[in-house]
Amino acid sequence: MSEKRFIGTRNAYGEFLKEIGKENPNVVALDADLSCSTQTCKFYDEYPERFFNIGISEQNLVGTAAGLAAYGKKPFISTFAVFASGRAWEPIRQSLCVPKLPVNIIATHGGVTVGADGGSHQMTEDFAIMRALPNMIVLCPADGYETKAMLRRLVEYNDGPAYVRLSRIKFPVIYDDNYKFEIGKSDTLRDGKDITIIAVGYMVHAALEAAEQLAVDGIDARVINMASLKPIDEEAIIKAARETRRIVTIEEHQIYGGLGSAVAQVVAENHPVPMRIMGVHDKFGLSGEADQLLEYHGLTSSGIVEKVKSLL
Repeated sequence: MSEKRFIGTRNAYGEFLKEIGKENPNVVALDADLSCSTQTCKFYDEYPERFFNIGISEQNLVGTAAGLAAYGKKPFISTFAVFASGRAWEPIRQSLCVPKLPVNIIATHGGVTVGADGGSHQMTEDFAIMRALPNMIVLCPADGYETKAMLRRLVEYNDGPAYVRLSRIKFPVIYDDNYKFEIGKSDTLRDGKDITIIAVGYMVHAALEAAEQLAVDGIDARVINMASLKPIDEEAIIKAARETRRIVTIEEHQIYGGLGSAVAQVVAENHPVPMRIMGVHDKFGLSGEADQLLEYHGLTSSGIVEKVKSLL
């Protein structure tokens, strides 16, 4: 973390598609007229015969992918998170989740860091929407390397659909090429005994920065990257609750139905401890720069430090 490097998770997705397309001829990519933004254009440049631009028709995007999956293809479908989890929700439920078809929904431009596009495009409800669907996996990587490792694992997964939220902005690098992702498992990036900070996506980096700031004040914070929201790593959560006795969660999502709610359910059912849930507080987004919006919602390392100290 001493020298920061930044890689966009959507950029890593585009590079991954190009790589996996060469390795696996069954991989196909579908987009809803946003291929430059979602980075699926990189796949199109290499394998145009396996790329399908469905147009601004997200329900057809899902239906077409379902048909391809039913005949043995491995579809990756992409659009903005607000459209993937909003406009396309009912076909996702009926055409993917009910028959358990292995279609990977790669939703870019998630969270408030979409920025100037404003509340209409800042999807902060998608974790809750997708977690509620039976047979759906819900994932969100913490950097570009985890993105590639996560998607590579999904190529091997055939037990149903997956929803992966990516971001518009570039993320600070945490991992490297050797990182292995496992569905349903978390990664403890920093151990600690006083409190546990559980984060997802861009907030993982903020949590690591907060832990460093807290250490200056003698507070030993554990930091967990919970990239798999469903299935979630219950073992790691229960262990944290028992060993650190306090938990703070942080996510670029509404405080209802997302990471915080998932962690709270595990804690309440297994080992109740004091908790705080950090996220967007029941409001839609505003237009602004990504950093300004994170500050507005309190989703910063300083915000985490303040919340941790209030809980302690």
